[in-house]
Amino acid sequence: MKFKKIVYGAIPIIGLSGCATFRSLNADVPLYERIFVYSGTRLDWAAIENNDVAIRKFNTDPPSYPLVDLPFSFALDSLFLPLAVSAEIFH
Repeated sequence: MKFKKIVYGAIPIIGLSGCATFRSLNADVPLYERIFVYSGTRLDWAAIENNDVAIRKFNTDPPSYPLVDLPFSFALDSLFLPLAVSAEIFH
């Protein structure tokens, strides 16, 4: 039972410690250049493909383990989707 608690506690810490969604939304990028819709998933995907041009658009470093972070970023980006669409429309 104690092992389950450790695993369940470690998953969020691992997922959020280098979360691409938080990194991409907190990046120092002008508002007119900012990418809101699925930004963390896009950053992870660019890091997996070693696409330096796409990574430079975010002006932040991708997570150390983008393949591990990808499902967490996808879930968090999906949760933030209504806000992201609103921000894209009205900025």
